[in-house]
Amino acid sequence: MDFIRNRLLGYGVDEAWVGYLTNGIMIIFIALICIVANLITKKVVVRFITHIVKKNTFKWDDILLERQVFRKLSHIVPAIIIFSFATKFPAYRELIEKAAWVYIIIVALTVINSLLNAVNDIYQTFQVSKVKPIKGYIQVVKIITFILGVVLVIAILVGESPLILLSGIGAISAVLMLVFKDSLLGLVAGIQLSANDMVRVGDWIEMTKYGADGDVIDISLNTVMVRNFDQTVTMIPSYALISDSFINWRGMQESGGRRIKRSLYIDTSSIQFCTEEMMEHFKQIHYLKDYIVNREKEIEDYNHVNKVDRSNIVNGRALTNIGVFRAYISEYIKRHPGIHQEKTLMVRQLAPGEHGLPIEIYAFANSIQWAVYENVQADIFDHLFAVAGEFGLRVFQNPAGSDFQALSQGVRSE
Repeated sequence: MDFIRNRLLGYGVDEAWVGYLTNGIMIIFIALICIVANLITKKVVVRFITHIVKKNTFKWDDILLERQVFRKLSHIVPAIIIFSFATKFPAYRELIEKAAWVYIIIVALTVINSLLNAVNDIYQTFQVSKVKPIKGYIQVVKIITFILGVVLVIAILVGESPLILLSGIGAISAVLMLVFKDSLLGLVAGIQLSANDMVRVGDWIEMTKYGADGDVIDISLNTVMVRNFDQTVTMIPSYALISDSFINWRGMQESGGRRIKRSLYIDTSSIQFCTEEMMEHFKQIHYLKDYIVNREKEIEDYNHVNKVDRSNIVNGRALTNIGVFRAYISEYIKRHPGIHQEKTLMVRQLAPGEHGLPIEIYAFANSIQWAVYENVQADIFDHLFAVAGEFGLRVFQNPAGSDFQALSQGVRSE
């Protein structure tokens, strides 16, 4: 400063302007030093670090580079330079130092924010991240960090100790709890979700109340993001997964099979005892030949031992077309390539109702993929609808307009 002042006076500059020109030149000089230092830091130091990072095989340092942690850290250099030159301006020293400290804190907050994001990205490269996500905890650390940063900035600007300001937080705790209510609830919910392993990224969940039916793509402090199967995205409050009920299909996905539980409704008026002609016809069906032979022998032995009078078909035991049809369905799905044979496989009758007699198939497809599962299910029922008539059975459905039209035409023809 004295050197610049003396040089200006030597050039014959008016003494009234020397002070202003000296400060201006000094400011330009400091600005140039800051620009050069920043360029050197970014073009040399950061590039050198980038070169080292790209040469090694570690992934975590690549993530630090992608999050620009080193580039943002380079912004502290100009602030340090400005702070060191503050003594050159005695009248404005305190103001310059405060501004430099505020800038350093702001840069530090951005660096910490990027670093925490990088930590989360690095953690997500591990398989355990799907079971124990830490994004919610990182967001809590961010909130605490930014609160402390704001307190430090205010303390520097007002010239008070940060401890004095922190001691006043107790007085406004009620306000903070009101402002951060969702975050606090989300934190508690996140801990419970993680501790109890209730939901993971990639899980298929269904929550009708919020219109969610799809895969979890993100779990944060306040929300759980679900991409529905129609490609829409539903945001569910984290605490809602604790307070309300939802379906998690993870168990089905991990089991390797997806349940088929659907009924075929049979018109009860088409159910009858099997005649000799029907029995001969059933023996021609590949899946039923051994079953019919064994059942005929079993029934004949039973009726003979119990001296049953078979002159009336009601007496003793006999095969029915619905029973044979159930046996055929059971043999058919046992041989179906899309059915998981190691899981529960059952064909059963349910209670008859106004829509006829339900024959329910309870089995598991050997694929959890939606399209494959639906194809297997449709393939089975396509076949069963087509073959029901071979057993003298009619599939029930409510009368349609065509049925009434055919009936009316029949009446007119008579």
